[in-house]
Amino acid sequence: MITVQNTVNASINKVWDFWTSPEHITKWSFASPDWHTPYAENDVKQGGKFKSTMAAKDGSMSFDFEGEYTFVEENKTIKYVMADGRKVEIFFKETLDGVEVVESFDPESQNPEEMQRGGWQAILDNFKNYVENN
Repeated sequence: MITVQNTVNASINKVWDFWTSPEHITKWSFASPDWHTPYAENDVKQGGKFKSTMAAKDGSMSFDFEGEYTFVEENKTIKYVMADGRKVEIFFKETLDGVEVVESFDPESQNPEEMQRGGWQAILDNFKNYVENN
């Protein structure tokens, strides 16, 4: 698995809400400024499904990021399986500096692992910036 992490200077309730609410997901879930997430739906419970559309702002490309939750413990843990069968685990831990978010995922085989780590870290960094500034 590949792991990315960051510490968000906010309460656990705010971090959880901004991570799981579609109206917030559309504001942070992209890896670079020339991309955006115009659509998101999320049913955060075991067996619930999620889907978000990530798209280039110039309209040249888009894809759906989707899967099904296999385990959810509010304010602590999210585990899911992506549509292609890869697994993801996210842990939220309160610390003196804020909420540590640790996300681990199975890599795909098309792109180098460093590129995948960089993309997922960029999305997590966007999340941190969005939460701390809103």
